[in-house]
Amino acid sequence: MRTLWTGIALASVLIVAPTLASAQTAPRQNTAKESKSSKSSDSKMSRADGKFIKEAAEGGMAEVQLGQLAEQRAASDSVKQFGKRMATDHQKASNELKQLASQKGWDMPTALDRSHQRTYDKLSKLNGADFDRAYMKEMVRDHDRDVKAFRKEADSGSDADLKAWASKTLPTLQEHQQQAKQAQASVSGKNSPAASPRTK
Repeated sequence: MRTLWTGIALASVLIVAPTLASAQTAPRQNTAKESKSSKSSDSKMSRADGKFIKEAAEGGMAEVQLGQLAEQRAASDSVKQFGKRMATDHQKASNELKQLASQKGWDMPTALDRSHQRTYDKLSKLNGADFDRAYMKEMVRDHDRDVKAFRKEADSGSDADLKAWASKTLPTLQEHQQQAKQAQASVSGKNSPAASPRTK
């Protein structure tokens, strides 16, 4: 009789054990699936928006630092004034982007990337007229890129708030672009298209 009960007990353990094991593993699989789906729902920002934020933040930091450098190193008053405006306007835009990123939980770069750091290091070794020419050449090239990137984001970005910020900032960048070209023409000894011809 005892042998019979022992056999029944062993049989029930063998039947129940796999059921318990599968019951224990099932929630683990669900948890993994849930964490995957929550991760994907958290990353609502598109890759293009993420790239734009990174580049706008790095570019803004560089403009501020280079503008401050221009105030110290430039020979031309127009270049000094341009540098001052760059530092002021880009600091304001960077603060707005930082606030927007903070509200949405986006990551922002906190230091210059290698390319902008190289530009800063190169310009920091120059003074006077040499600095003016190199700085303004960089500013024209940089603002041509900025205007193109901000226009693209304003037209086709996926985040409404980021699109609005890009659209609001774009006219200021277009002003910078125009001023940079005028200042570059001035320090290069060429008449700016917007400037009136000088009489001797």
